[in-house]
Amino acid sequence: MYLVIEGPIGVGKTSLARRLSARYGAELNLEVVEENPFLARFYEQPEAYAFQVQVFFLLSRFKQLSALAQPGLFSGNVVSDYLFAKDFIFAAMNLKDAEFALYEDLYSHLSPRLPTPDLVVYLRADTDELLRRIARRGRPFEQDMQAAYLAELTARYDEYFRTYAGPLLTVQAGDIDFVGNPEHEELILARVHEALTAGQAAD
Repeated sequence: MYLVIEGPIGVGKTSLARRLSARYGAELNLEVVEENPFLARFYEQPEAYAFQVQVFFLLSRFKQLSALAQPGLFSGNVVSDYLFAKDFIFAAMNLKDAEFALYEDLYSHLSPRLPTPDLVVYLRADTDELLRRIARRGRPFEQDMQAAYLAELTARYDEYFRTYAGPLLTVQAGDIDFVGNPEHEELILARVHEALTAGQAAD
């Protein structure tokens, strides 16, 4: 089983991925965020550092996810808190003209080499809820996050998943406190299990 959790910044991807990893006894594959040396500067000067940020994320995520296809590095079930396509969603927002064309060429060569998830869980929440969660987790470089940026990001996620061809479960995460409420946690874990079971039956 290869299960992916996706959604905009602050929606709770890693928190849910940790719970699902524990539930299934699965390897946990977490994206590298704070190790990106350009990220803090990107939030201060987006146009100056967007390309460096995106290429770092593209290559680090490719290296991580390539390991899923290598016997012995990951055995059995894997839960990841990102989909490789998220990189393209962010790049399409942040890059322009020649930089985006170069990025797009790199992405098109790397993406087909990666495994396809058995299920993607798409977590959604409105902008105000995302801002609250971002403030609560307290990453210093995220504290000036703009509502307009998050709203556009969510719209782009919605558009991407509107035409997503693989198995998909969409969850309105703003209505569920799966971190602080055990009943909500069990509810979302049950929904994911049901979606996985349905996918296996379809196979």
